[in-house]
Amino acid sequence: MAVKIRLKRMGAKKTPFYRIVVADSRSPRDGRQIETVGTYNPLTSPVELKIDEELALKWLQNGAQPSDTVRNLFSDQGIMEKFHNAKHGK
Repeated sequence: MAVKIRLKRMGAKKTPFYRIVVADSRSPRDGRQIETVGTYNPLTSPVELKIDEELALKWLQNGAQPSDTVRNLFSDQGIMEKFHNAKHGK
């Protein structure tokens, strides 16, 4: 089973709010999820981003593949760098 870390759209029409979730890659965008890792609100200024870092790193180490947007959000928070360092034993 291929597992992805991706955004799940919530919120009303024209006011998006996203949850960062771990889900099977075959499930629909807003469908069933395995676990919620964080939230992302692009409408606030500055952007509101909350991520459970330990949970995100656990899923990355177990082979979950982040989507491009989630990879960028993780990089901004320094999670991808921590994952890279842990993977290569630095």
